[in-house]
Amino acid sequence: MPMVADILRHYPNAKIDWVVEEGYASLVRLNRGVRNVIPFALRRWRKSLFAAQTRAEIAAFYRILRRESYDFVFDTQGLLKTGVVMRIARLNSGGKRFGLANGTEGSGYEGISRIFHTDSVAVGRFTHAVKRSRLVAAAAFGTSVDSPADFYLQAPQLPSQSIWLPPIPYAVFFHATARAAKQWAPANWIQLAHSVEPRGLPILLPWGSANEKRAADTLAENIPTAQVLPKLAMMEAVVLAQRAALVVGVDTGLTHIAAAFERPTIELYCDSPRWKTEGNWSPNIINLGDRGAPPTVAEVEAAVTQLLGA
Repeated sequence: MPMVADILRHYPNAKIDWVVEEGYASLVRLNRGVRNVIPFALRRWRKSLFAAQTRAEIAAFYRILRRESYDFVFDTQGLLKTGVVMRIARLNSGGKRFGLANGTEGSGYEGISRIFHTDSVAVGRFTHAVKRSRLVAAAAFGTSVDSPADFYLQAPQLPSQSIWLPPIPYAVFFHATARAAKQWAPANWIQLAHSVEPRGLPILLPWGSANEKRAADTLAENIPTAQVLPKLAMMEAVVLAQRAALVVGVDTGLTHIAAAFERPTIELYCDSPRWKTEGNWSPNIINLGDRGAPPTVAEVEAAVTQLLGA
């Protein structure tokens, strides 16, 4: 998303379209600078690749993507599948396709993606995930990356009033993540909650799977001010992050969404490298811990005080 802001900063009249996996299309639509969102359903198509409906959807996607011709096409994931999509898009005369010349440490980069580029952009091995994408756009336009990332997001709207959303300021603990090693110990969450309690902020506990629901229930049994939320749709979860008075979360998507909205956010790194995704564009974001060095409760409590005051 900061690529969009960077491009529009230099070329305010640029028309920007975005191909995105269908499950995340609603998130990309929150970006004020995107003209057309083009959903791509590869994850679903793979399950029924030879079905007539699937083939029809793939053909429709192809037609939509070929409907326009572009001066620039960008791929900042560096995968075979994204390279193929890049190649499908039509170029204007003199147009170019820019992508990554190499991956960063621990990324899923696939070198074969370079065959789809007209220009491949080299990045440092330990380049932040957000800056990596911005560098690709900067190479295309001959600009530099010297300003904080701007995610160019507008506030999401719920289709109707949701009874789970408190009418008063609240804190969110994004305690769950798919990889167990990235989680923060339950005892730490409970201790932190007791220190947050005097601030009068109810603590909301979201979840996305049966195991995460059980973990949330266990935390709530030991946190009097905690509320286990119902299972939320994507946009409901985005609203939850965007409206929070305080977000504390492990290295997971919703924590990063809160940081993108520049909410008071504390990102906890327990078993993933902080340099790759830490929120470094706003003083409202504090990053703690690192791979193999989870933050202590005292460090998180100090960060809460720094963000919200004594």
